[in-house]
Amino acid sequence: MIEALSQHRGRLLSLFALYFAVNIVLRLALPHSLELDEGQQLFLAQGLALGYDSQPPFYNWLQYGAVQLLGNSLPALSILKNAMLFACYGLVAATAARIIRNPVLAVIAVLGMLTIPQIVFEAQRDLTHTVAVLFAGCLFVYALVTTLQRPTALHYALTGLAIGIGVIAKYNFVLLPFAGLVAVLLDPVFRRRLFDLRLALTAAIAIAIVMPHGLWFLDHLQTATGRTLGKLMQDGDSGRLVQIGDGLLSLAQSLIAFSAATLGLFAIVFGRQWRAAWRMESSWSRLIGHMFLVLVVLLVLLVVVGGASHIKARWLTPFFFLLPVYLALKIDLLDRPLGPAPKYFGRIVLFVMIVVPLALFLRVPAARLTGDYKKINVPYRPAIEAILSAGRHRPALIATGEEQMAGNLRLNAPDIPVTIPGSEIVRQPVAFDAEHPLLLVWRDDGKADAPLEPALRDWSEAYVRAATGTAPAEPLEARDIAQPYYYGRPGDLYHFRYAWVYPPAP
Repeated sequence: MIEALSQHRGRLLSLFALYFAVNIVLRLALPHSLELDEGQQLFLAQGLALGYDSQPPFYNWLQYGAVQLLGNSLPALSILKNAMLFACYGLVAATAARIIRNPVLAVIAVLGMLTIPQIVFEAQRDLTHTVAVLFAGCLFVYALVTTLQRPTALHYALTGLAIGIGVIAKYNFVLLPFAGLVAVLLDPVFRRRLFDLRLALTAAIAIAIVMPHGLWFLDHLQTATGRTLGKLMQDGDSGRLVQIGDGLLSLAQSLIAFSAATLGLFAIVFGRQWRAAWRMESSWSRLIGHMFLVLVVLLVLLVVVGGASHIKARWLTPFFFLLPVYLALKIDLLDRPLGPAPKYFGRIVLFVMIVVPLALFLRVPAARLTGDYKKINVPYRPAIEAILSAGRHRPALIATGEEQMAGNLRLNAPDIPVTIPGSEIVRQPVAFDAEHPLLLVWRDDGKADAPLEPALRDWSEAYVRAATGTAPAEPLEARDIAQPYYYGRPGDLYHFRYAWVYPPAP
């Protein structure tokens, strides 16, 4: 298979196009309930902003465009994500073709990305900003390689474009160009590219792209950093040494989780060649190797100096996605016959390309057997339809407590704006009178009689007071609705709570 793919690059791209098309079809065949990131994206796609929350806005802007073209729909979510993943593989293919002489190994380098769980499974299941920063990382590496090979103004500009996109895709991206800068400085031939006046073009384009969001970032520092820092830092006062120990252990575990499958597959398939290849070096292998080394050092400093105590494996995606390229490049430097290794590698990767989409699809209907319900099993559509049909009037605004629920409301009631406490995404004036009520919807993991969240209660009272000048006249009448799970066991129900809010009677 791999030999056939290596004879024409279009065949490899066609294979990936088919693979991602299948992923789209399978996602659309599942119930139209949204995962966590999917719900967030559809909620935030109600408007354009320079910044939204703790994540930069690049993917949100793309999602807004997709929604304008395809509506508040699952295709708008799935097509965008899979198109970006396809672009990632295409960029890595273009990069590998530039630095790996053997076309068979260049194909293996790209297919090797399918052995990284955080890319092949997690990114497809429910990641958005990680997909965006992976795209930016692939574009940056391609631009870096082309600039080092052919230092034209266009390539310097492309590098600036990649850096700018990366910074507004995910903040941790800044570590990648810094690692690239250090790696280039360490190479006596490549470092000459840094003393080129056209480097100013790289900086100018990157700054121009980052500046609008950067100004928003400075004005909303707590919003932009609070949640991310909370994920990184350890809860409680357990002491500095404990924090460092936990952080380094978490980093080591994440590095293993990210790379073990890829290293294992290359070791098994290539055997002695894989072991001998570690001694081989070239300018390109040193460049990538130095980048990996710098990135590991930076991550260690993040733990020791920055106070991080929890590093997730998926956060490593924009840093080490080149691992298969690095391994294939090392083997290429041996310049030996590959024997049956490509055939075995192709069979394993083909197995992955079949099993992963099936696993992502079958985990949802499998809940009928296991009772392990996923977010896609939650019956949002029938519940939202029943809630809306139970009201005397169609609401002018729906408020809920979290973004995933808000996104599912948008999916199933696209004509009604949806907000959450603290959000500024709904900015247009919204009617609030006897024929245009406010609807509150909340839940507690599907449990019956979930209490109204204090933040949502306080927000609704403030909303009524701001709209009418008076406080709500009477307590909310909360109602419960329960619907069977998609592919659920008989009798298993998911509960939602809701309340209609009308202006106080004059």
